[in-house]
Amino acid sequence: MGDPTDHSRAVAPALLTPATISRLEARAATGVAKARRGGSPVLVAVTELLTRPLDPAAVVMAARAEVDAWGVLDQPDNDRSSVATLGCAHLIEAGGSDRFGTAAAEWRELVSSAEADDPEGDAGVGPIAFGGFAFADEVPAAGPWGMFGAGSMVVPQLAFVRRGEEIHVTVQMLVSGDDLDHEVVGRALALIQRLDLSATLDGRDGPHFSVGTRISSALSPAHYEGAVGTVLDAIAEGTVSKAVLAREVLVEREEDHDPEAVMAVLREVFPSCFLYAVGRGTSAFIGASPELLIRREGLRAATVALAGSAPRSADPAVDDHIAERLLRSVKDRAEQRIVTETITQALDPVSVWVTAPDEPSMAKVANIQHLASPIRAQLRSSVSAVDLVGRLHPTPAVGGEPWTAAKELIARCEGLDRGWYAGPIGWTDASEDGEFCVALRGALLRGREARCYAGVGVVEGSVPEAELAETELKLQAILPIVSA
Repeated sequence: MGDPTDHSRAVAPALLTPATISRLEARAATGVAKARRGGSPVLVAVTELLTRPLDPAAVVMAARAEVDAWGVLDQPDNDRSSVATLGCAHLIEAGGSDRFGTAAAEWRELVSSAEADDPEGDAGVGPIAFGGFAFADEVPAAGPWGMFGAGSMVVPQLAFVRRGEEIHVTVQMLVSGDDLDHEVVGRALALIQRLDLSATLDGRDGPHFSVGTRISSALSPAHYEGAVGTVLDAIAEGTVSKAVLAREVLVEREEDHDPEAVMAVLREVFPSCFLYAVGRGTSAFIGASPELLIRREGLRAATVALAGSAPRSADPAVDDHIAERLLRSVKDRAEQRIVTETITQALDPVSVWVTAPDEPSMAKVANIQHLASPIRAQLRSSVSAVDLVGRLHPTPAVGGEPWTAAKELIARCEGLDRGWYAGPIGWTDASEDGEFCVALRGALLRGREARCYAGVGVVEGSVPEAELAETELKLQAILPIVSA
């Protein structure tokens, strides 16, 4: 069943040691034998702490091909945190109202029988699944988001995880009883050979300017202001207390959009945000989000209630004045309170305690600042990160309250398919820990076309013209980058 080929000579230098390759071969043989006995595929994985520095996002994005699934979740200001994945050993797909529970259960079953290293319990290290979920329960298969689906968690062939100076790489394979273990190992190592471990993301020049760039709203500004008015009527009638309305802006260039160049600029401009990129075929969804949806580490869970927005100023005194005005805004405080209370209520049934500050603080990024309330919880039992995502999504920060009524109102007023915009993107590991952000300030890149998204929360006191202006402010996080 084995093969005498010396795989160690065929691997990108300094990525895997010969000892790790030997361990991979042994686990593959064990996994194939287990699959034959049990009649079901088995996940095989090995993990190694790397001895050389590298940029996970740059390495993955440089090696990606059109046939590959790939993903990146960076947060540079958070101890240089980075998770980057390449290839697909297994795809977990789920749709409908229980898509989060379905995906969590399939991942739980897969890792329960895995032949994998035990990397001492470090979150994200070892077997991992990376991906996300659409805002809505279903996504039209023929639309621009068709390749992403309503829920898609990839078990990658390669996963890099960086925390500070430590970088781990995990190699994963799904083996069946019909496989030859040396062949599956060979395929995994062939993917490694494509890597350039010295790859960098250089954003000094940014995306190349295209003279023929055309920017247009998918629906007219007047339509958006009219939609805000419709929501305000529903609020006055008592149907909803808040509904978030999104806009879509199209950017068409003479050249294909370059995800690496976009990510490089986002990293320079928004180092405190979650920088996300998910590739499916020839499409990539990429952006910079200020909003954590959930982080689970054992029985600890953390999230943030984010709502209310104001511009930034280069003058520190003016910037502080704008922040103080936002903190005193009755409208924005009410909007932020709705989000905080709804998240707290969603976590309470599965928690020993949930805590949120009495007063919001300011969350500031390059071009915008928000009211923010960090929320923490001690879980009663080991509720998985993906199940927690399902419990929280969508928060009123991107949906509405009450959600049942707001959902119908949004679908009637928006006139667009959000796809993965405002959906959860992130990862989960073998312990079912994980981290997911809310995919905001993003663009779907498809060849020469980019679809940029931004939304605002409409509450009592909102003014249609002001809400339209706020979408323009939020679009400045991504629109200038993909249109340059």
